[in-house]
Amino acid sequence: MIRVLIADDHPVVRQGLRTFLGVQDDIEVVGEAADGLSAVSLAESLKPDIVLMDLKMPGADGLAALTELRARGVAARVLVLTSVTERGHVLPAVQAGAAGYLYKDVAPQALVQAIRAVHDGHVLFAPDAAEAMVRTGSGIDDRGPASLTERGPLTEREREVLVQIARGRSNREIARALSVSEKTVKTHVSNLLMKLGVQDRTQAALYAVRHGLAGE
Repeated sequence: MIRVLIADDHPVVRQGLRTFLGVQDDIEVVGEAADGLSAVSLAESLKPDIVLMDLKMPGADGLAALTELRARGVAARVLVLTSVTERGHVLPAVQAGAAGYLYKDVAPQALVQAIRAVHDGHVLFAPDAAEAMVRTGSGIDDRGPASLTERGPLTEREREVLVQIARGRSNREIARALSVSEKTVKTHVSNLLMKLGVQDRTQAALYAVRHGLAGE
């Protein structure tokens, strides 16, 4: 079962999500929070797999909650689900640790699929959010592949792994696609993150998108 915590300040939204997600065979809603502070507290105590996080909440908002969750080492993956359409909110949320970014007009079944994908280790963005990430920049060096020379160029295998990451594949799926062990994939991922000078798979995926590698 995928354990989900809902963080949204609107009771009708929380109830609607709980009702819809509750009928899924593989999803269990384990709690609800009406603000960022409650979301952090419940994420620590309930240990959900996924936190559905609104951005605009009273007191500590979603971005503050994301930052605090990362600071406390909470393992839950956060999927932002927001009505905030300003593109400037996307990059800060991802930099604070969000593994996905969707808008509240998402189709219900697409939301379920997104929860499953993020739970499986993928990163997932609504098309507009992904475009915003590319346009505003991911906070990494943008001089192209030549910028890697200071840390060492990517090997051909590391490049292949990066392409797979950009396609949202988990380590297990990458291992299967490249016919290598999952442990080997983890090693390649660690090496390419170091060479790219990024902190996580999301930033690596954005690097691949920005430099035209995702479609290889």
